[in-house]
Amino acid sequence: MTTAPIDSISVVIPALDAGAAIDDCLDAVLAQTDCPPFDVWVAVGPSSDDTAARVDVRATADDRISRVDNPSGRTPSGLNAAIAASDGELVVRVDAHAQIPAGYLAAVAEVSSATGAANVGGRQVPVGDSAWQSAIALAMTSRFGAGPAVFRSARLAGPTDTVYLGAFRREVLEAVGGFDEAFVRNQDYELNWRLRAAGHVVWFDPSIAVEYRPRGSLPALASQFWQFGRWKRRMLVANPRSVRVRQLAAPSLLIGLVASLVAAGVGSPLAFVVPGLYLVAVIGAALRCGGASKLRVAMAFVTMHMAWGAGFLLGR
Repeated sequence: MTTAPIDSISVVIPALDAGAAIDDCLDAVLAQTDCPPFDVWVAVGPSSDDTAARVDVRATADDRISRVDNPSGRTPSGLNAAIAASDGELVVRVDAHAQIPAGYLAAVAEVSSATGAANVGGRQVPVGDSAWQSAIALAMTSRFGAGPAVFRSARLAGPTDTVYLGAFRREVLEAVGGFDEAFVRNQDYELNWRLRAAGHVVWFDPSIAVEYRPRGSLPALASQFWQFGRWKRRMLVANPRSVRVRQLAAPSLLIGLVASLVAAGVGSPLAFVVPGLYLVAVIGAALRCGGASKLRVAMAFVTMHMAWGAGFLLGR
C-alpha cells in the first residue's frame, strides 16, 4: 500500500532526570536533513537535575523545540502531552537517552509513506561503553538472552507485533486513544497491540536502527527486567489474546527452578535436571557471544531471566 508523502513530523521526547543526555539527544534530532519539516516536543517530568533548564535553553535558541510539562513523570503521560501539543502528520517517538542516527527521520517518513502502516520502526542496537555495559549489550542482542523479538534480531522487513521507538500516523494514533497511561512500562507494546487489533499494520524495517545504551550494572539490569516482567503480566491480563510463547519462557524457567529446589528437599533424582540444562544453555550461549567477558555475559543472562520471571510472577 502506498500513500501520499508525509508532509510534517512531530518528534516527541519524554524526559525525566535526563540532564546529562538531553543535549546529545536534541543535537541528533536537529541534525536530521532531507526529511519533511519537523518540530520537537520535550515532555519534562519533575526531575532532580537541570533537564527542564537545558530544554528551555535549547528552545530559546531554536524555535523548533518546545517544552511541555509532565507532572506525573510517567513516560506514557509525557508522550500523550507532547502528542496533544503537536500537530505533525507523523509522530516520531525518541527517548531522551537515545541518539537517532543521520537520516532517521527521512527513513521513517519514507517507509511510512511507502507502506501506509500505522507505525513503522526498526532495530534496537544495544551498545556498551564499559565492561559491564558491553556484556549486557551482548546479552540483550542474543536470542537466548532477550528472546526472538523482531526489533532486536530480525533482518527482513514486514508486518510485526512491535518495533523500537516508532513513527505513528497521527490520525490513527489519536483514533485508538494514544498511549495508555496505566502502563508505566510496556506502553509501546500495548499501544501496538491496540493498533493491530483495530486492523492497522505495525511495520518493521531492519535498515532503520537506533543505538541503545543498556544498564551498566547487574542491580540496575535486574531492576529494569523486574519492571519489564511485572508490566508484561499486566499487559497480558488486560489483553490475554496478545500472549506469545516467548513471553512465558522466563516465568516458566523460574517455576522449574523452584520446583527443582523442592525436589532436592525430598531427595528426588530429578532435582538437578532443570538447573543442569539451564546451566549448560547459559554457558553455551555465553561462549557464542564474542567481544566481552563470557562470565559477565553469563551473569547478565541469568539476571535478565530471573528478574523478568520474578517480576512477571510476583510483581504488583
